[in-house]
Amino acid sequence: MNERQRDTVYFGLERPVVRDFGGRLPVALAVPGEAAMALSALGWQAVWRLLWDNPGLAVERVFCRAGQPPKAEDSGRPLTDFPVIAFSLCYEEEYLPVLAALDGAGLALTAAGRPDFPIVLGGGPLAFLNPAPILPALDLLFVGEAEAGLADVLARLGELALAGADKAACLAAVADMPGVLVPGRTPLPVRRAVAVESAGQTVLTAPAYSCFVSGHAEFRDMFLVEVNRGCPYGCRFCAAGYVYRPPRQAAMARLQALIEDVSPRKVGLVGTALTDWPDLLPFLTWLRERGTKFSLSSVRADGITPELLTVLRAAGLRTLTLALEAPSERLRRAANKQLSMDALLRAVALAGKHGINHLKFYLIVGWPGETEADFEELAPLLAQVAAAGGIGVGKRGVAHATLSVNPLVPKPQTPMQWAPMASEAAIEAAYARVRAAAKGLKGFRVEVETASMARMQGLLARGDARLFPLLTSAVRAGSVRRALKTWDGDMASFLDRERPRDEVFPWDIIDVGVSRDYLWQEWERYRQGVGTAKCPPAGCDACHRCQPA
Repeated sequence: MNERQRDTVYFGLERPVVRDFGGRLPVALAVPGEAAMALSALGWQAVWRLLWDNPGLAVERVFCRAGQPPKAEDSGRPLTDFPVIAFSLCYEEEYLPVLAALDGAGLALTAAGRPDFPIVLGGGPLAFLNPAPILPALDLLFVGEAEAGLADVLARLGELALAGADKAACLAAVADMPGVLVPGRTPLPVRRAVAVESAGQTVLTAPAYSCFVSGHAEFRDMFLVEVNRGCPYGCRFCAAGYVYRPPRQAAMARLQALIEDVSPRKVGLVGTALTDWPDLLPFLTWLRERGTKFSLSSVRADGITPELLTVLRAAGLRTLTLALEAPSERLRRAANKQLSMDALLRAVALAGKHGINHLKFYLIVGWPGETEADFEELAPLLAQVAAAGGIGVGKRGVAHATLSVNPLVPKPQTPMQWAPMASEAAIEAAYARVRAAAKGLKGFRVEVETASMARMQGLLARGDARLFPLLTSAVRAGSVRRALKTWDGDMASFLDRERPRDEVFPWDIIDVGVSRDYLWQEWERYRQGVGTAKCPPAGCDACHRCQPA
């Protein structure tokens, strides 16, 4: 890491220098949420660093706090002082805070109502999942990984704006750049921009890492580093396994150099299926030897070994999180969850032997084709889990376990995009069956997500521009839930039907690089209960099965 990179990591109360606007394009980099969330959002921080490295930009942080007029965190300037406002969009629930921020700044909620500056830009995972519900508010959408061209787009906007070009001319000049969607100007679909040097590359050459390490972050005083991006398993319900192809992993030497230069006290490893990273154990051992604390975001049960748990326990790990995913083997196989229950039970037994205090299991209900019979396997399986880990029975086992239950939200850009979502009644019935399966097991607690909130997320995930009036009403009402009471739309049409193969989806304006025919094939394999092999280690050059012909 060079000195400039070192200078863009701030600890505690340290703040970046506020750049003068003179001769620079002012950019408000906004997170639709509180500071604690922003300071733990690795993608947003990576974008901040990427743009900060351009001396022609005056980039400022904006945290969109509820009920407060949005302003720059470090200079106090109002949002309207910035000719470019860039929102990070990670979760569907963030649509409302984006509109509330525009409203709080006195800006029109639609791009059509803002003929002059600012340019309101959106980017992040929702930009290549389904941006349709929020698209009427945006002048520009960046579709893809920021490292693959966002800096070039901002540099071009800065060049033109500083030369006196108006908003329309600026948008026209970038409309055909890679990863850019300017509504009404860019030919559709827009291909997701991917930061790889060749089609089959499997190395994550520029892993993201924290700019801000703060005690006010959700992950307190933790320096976050990206270990991998994407996932090779292709679980049919998981968007990350499809929209982040090809899967890539960071080089251990790159991360070691980063840690050596920054010298953080605590490191958080971020990624999917971290136990798939071949350097995980050596890297954790290296961190422990240099006295650096660490935590892991996710592990697979089949990657849990005595050696790994020894290192984790020595580092103070007390909770281990594992994914059960579905109540029956039939549904796990249909979902392409490539994990045997023997591997799960081995992991639980190892957790008990190594002094893990708390086990957390994720379970999804509301699967297409789910029946009461699928829950008949759950009670015996949970009993096996309890016995394997000695859960709640004494000092030598796991003290307690949490079963975190969530409804399936069929996501765009996955094989589930054709599936209906379970009704509130079906979700509540599934919750009751899970509670019954766990009843009588010592040390077990069941937590569930509110069924109506899950359905609302499903509506926003699968909606189109017809939802925009609902979102604008929600700005006045204070929540989408309240606005739904007076909405004249049909929620069932978005959620409660299986889609025909040839239906045009609102998210078809985005090409993530995975063919529609492949996703349909995976949806049919779900219904047949047939598995699909994971992505090969050699990458896309050895496969091509999911790519358009």
